[in-house]
Amino acid sequence: MIDLHTHSLLSDGELLPSELVRRAEVIGYRAIAITDHSDASNIDFVIERIVNVCNELKAAIPVIPGVELTHIPPRQIGQMVKRARDLGARLVLVHGETVVEPVSQGTNRAAIEAGVDILAHPGLLTPEDAMLAAEKGVCLELTARKGHSLSNGHVASVAKKIGVDIVLNTDTHSPSDLISDDMAVRIVVGAGLTEGDFMEITKNAEKILQRVLRK
Repeated sequence: MIDLHTHSLLSDGELLPSELVRRAEVIGYRAIAITDHSDASNIDFVIERIVNVCNELKAAIPVIPGVELTHIPPRQIGQMVKRARDLGARLVLVHGETVVEPVSQGTNRAAIEAGVDILAHPGLLTPEDAMLAAEKGVCLELTARKGHSLSNGHVASVAKKIGVDIVLNTDTHSPSDLISDDMAVRIVVGAGLTEGDFMEITKNAEKILQRVLRK
């Protein structure tokens, strides 16, 4: 499993970053990104600490410092993405228009236009936004997270039809959220895709991982 969306107690997760990484190592993860929730109130604090711990950890797997920009007004997303990268986030996600939270309409489009790495749990994504994501090289997320996963089938269907890259992440907040490769395959198949699609999804995650490791 290459998991590019997880949370520690630096936002609303339950674990220290070091314990989160250790637990991921033990169950066989190949890489993990720490992407705690941020907005203008805490972005400096969160990214600085994630970068520091990723630099100091002597983990057996790559640990990527990232951020999930969350409930940002759409008009501010572009500048916040730039700020996150300037602060050292190698991987930038935006909290998409999930069906289980009142995310501002237009968030998906603004995140794609800003060129984020991954649009997290984008909910009832429109074909037009999916086409723009394909043009911009923005990856869409399937998620193992309860609630957010309700729209996995829709996201998978639109992505497959348009030809936009997708990845599978856990959006981990607690130890029980981390998943095995077997469970990852089940989630992908449950979204209406195939085991062959799972292999492509894994390759997409590998491409992102290699790109951010070169930064």
